[in-house]
Amino acid sequence: MLISRVKAASSTAAPANAAPEKGAGRSLPTLDSFLVERDYQGAMTLLEFERASGTALQPYNWLWTGYAAFHMGDYIKAMTVYKTLIEQGNPDPLYHLYLGVCEFYLGMYAEADENAKKGPTCKLQNRLQFHVSHKLSDEKRLMFHHQHLQDVVEDQLTLASIHYLRGHYQEAIDIYKRLLGEHPEYLALNVYLALCYYKLDYYDVAQEVLGLYLARVPDSVTAGNLKACNHFRLYNGKAAELELKSLLDRMSAGGVAAATAATGVTTSSSPTVGLGAGRGTGGAGSGAAGTGGGGGSGSGAGSTGQMFAQDILRHNLVVFRNGEGALGVLEPLVDVVPEARLNLALWHLRHDDMVAAYELMKDVDPASPAEYILKAIVNAVLGQAQDSREHLKQAQQHFQLVGSSASECDTIAGRQCMASCFFLLRHFDDVLIYLNSIKAYFFNDDTFNFNYAQTKVALGAWAEAQDALLAVQDDKMRADFTYISHLAKCYIMNKKARLAWELYLKMDTSSESFTLLQLIGHDCYRTQQYLYAAKAFDVLERLDPGAPEHWEGKRGACIGAFQQVYQGLEPREILRDVVALLRNSHNPQVEYIIRMVRRWAGGP
Repeated sequence: MLISRVKAASSTAAPANAAPEKGAGRSLPTLDSFLVERDYQGAMTLLEFERASGTALQPYNWLWTGYAAFHMGDYIKAMTVYKTLIEQGNPDPLYHLYLGVCEFYLGMYAEADENAKKGPTCKLQNRLQFHVSHKLSDEKRLMFHHQHLQDVVEDQLTLASIHYLRGHYQEAIDIYKRLLGEHPEYLALNVYLALCYYKLDYYDVAQEVLGLYLARVPDSVTAGNLKACNHFRLYNGKAAELELKSLLDRMSAGGVAAATAATGVTTSSSPTVGLGAGRGTGGAGSGAAGTGGGGGSGSGAGSTGQMFAQDILRHNLVVFRNGEGALGVLEPLVDVVPEARLNLALWHLRHDDMVAAYELMKDVDPASPAEYILKAIVNAVLGQAQDSREHLKQAQQHFQLVGSSASECDTIAGRQCMASCFFLLRHFDDVLIYLNSIKAYFFNDDTFNFNYAQTKVALGAWAEAQDALLAVQDDKMRADFTYISHLAKCYIMNKKARLAWELYLKMDTSSESFTLLQLIGHDCYRTQQYLYAAKAFDVLERLDPGAPEHWEGKRGACIGAFQQVYQGLEPREILRDVVALLRNSHNPQVEYIIRMVRRWAGGP
């Protein structure tokens, strides 16, 4: 069941209750045979032939046409059929329900709600209104329709799907396991289970459960897509890409057997999946993101459904390739695939276009942890770049909402969010508690090590901060001034001022190098590493000769270095450097200091 569509296009519809028209000749296939085989394209062709030859029995022919179109994924055509039947006058109230289900699949939730109200009071109506209430965020109505669900397969699948959509994956798993025990023939329930396990980060379990379904339906687009996503999390993007390309090749060749309509992947830098599953006849109920009428295999993906599945697979391929081709593929899908907006925002963030990322996310009303996290990240990045307290406050609040939620508080992502929240609040003791709790999972993660190092710097743990900074391998991150300045400070505080000075020597002249010189000069002075403090103040004095504080700092550092030689803390050889640095200044005090140094050293 396609319940993750973002934008309206202009449940599963129940078939007509009347008996289908059978073919007259033994050699010709019958409508029954097409439907049993779930060959909806064949059923559609036969129904069109009956209308063209004048042998169609109405309204049953149109009802089966709507049913076949719906199951092919051609919801617009199915909607047109049911509208036509309603306009003929004195329609069966069920037609309004069927029309409402089609509108629901197309993201037309208000229209679906109106037609649901015009339909008869039945389980299908309650399931449809249950889903619509969720989409319209009407909690009061949602609870009302929840209370009217019964202990039948369709209603229980509907309840499981809402649990899934609200992030209550364990509750959904409990329902699917119970139904699978009662109805082992509903193979698609294994896909629903695998999807829930994927959402809980149990990728190996998801792969094992999914294998039970793929053994019977090896060409399922949905299951194949989920398998590729599992490979992405368990292995790497290359393994996932190989799995996905085989699906795309089969779809390009035509004739895809799709047990379900694939939907959704990837948010944040860690992909997630939302897949449709199971073609049933129970109406608006659904599985993980599927339909209400019991699982099972199917075939004959329609053109609309197949195009949407191809869009999903192309979208995922971009993710598996680490964003390659993102602009060309993801931009057209922003209002079709919910995850496309999130991944495109991530792509902009990775390319330092925080404004474009913010424009994509500013109107998003977060409904999932991934959306809250990404919106928090965008606000945090923009807030730091623009020194905006408002954006930083929004980021902190979104991080806190995720990290303190019952469903996320004990997950890795939840603890990362709490660490980020406290980082923005500058409560670094609390940040360290959360980072230490997940450190084992990010041993070689450059971003984690950088954040961990900054926290240690804020707490004055210089040796551990230096180790964490040196563990960062990403060249772009190592070239960032924040990284360089933190590493320089660690070197200085760990009595390795020479290494900090070498960091400066590798930099080009800029405002950042000037700031680094100030850091080296003042921190080396405070830590009594006077020679490198004098070198830093010497360069500062030449760059900004009108500032007397540079000479004062240099003078004090040179005298401090001389004192350390006198006390035997530094070798006499550094006095040559001290005298050379002093001669770079034109202050009248220079000659007096130099004479004093030479007199002690016994030189001319």
